[in-house]
Amino acid sequence: MSADKRCKRLISILLFLMAVLADGGQAQAAPPVQDESPAASQPAENVTGRAAPVMPAPSFVLQDAGGNTYQVGGLREKALLVNFWASWCGPCQLEAPDLNRLAVKYKAVLDVYSVNVTSQDTKSGAERFVRRYMPTFPVLYDLKGEVFAKYNGQAFPTNVLIDRNGNIREVILGLLPAEELERKIASLVSA
Repeated sequence: MSADKRCKRLISILLFLMAVLADGGQAQAAPPVQDESPAASQPAENVTGRAAPVMPAPSFVLQDAGGNTYQVGGLREKALLVNFWASWCGPCQLEAPDLNRLAVKYKAVLDVYSVNVTSQDTKSGAERFVRRYMPTFPVLYDLKGEVFAKYNGQAFPTNVLIDRNGNIREVILGLLPAEELERKIASLVSA
């Protein structure tokens, strides 16, 4: 691993730990990035029940290993969970089986896109991760980290909950207990 990648990895880990420690050891949802568009000023209920500005999810197009293209942005048939991860991330490894279970359970009303931030990982590491955890949903590759940057990515895992209108409802930094993540998903899909 290059010194640059090691530095980025260390920074990601430190930012995650700082976020967890600043909140008394509990990983919490990060507030969405402020958007100055007119839609951002309209309040909406987020999945935690607090008023939050409506934030359109930044649009992107990524491909999986088979060359299939997936797009985010705008109206959707189903709610969406975008999971940003890296193969070296211990919490990402712990979360993978829970994401598989939740993706299967909610497949009628929820899409899950697994986005490997390959710019902070290795393609071979990501491929080993996929073979080990066998995700039941599309695995996409953010080769240059541009999508992670659009979502102001700071830590792994980062889960972004997006409603059917294409708006971000919550950004979750770090690992949540499976039950808590499921409550958030259930709230998202029932909205």
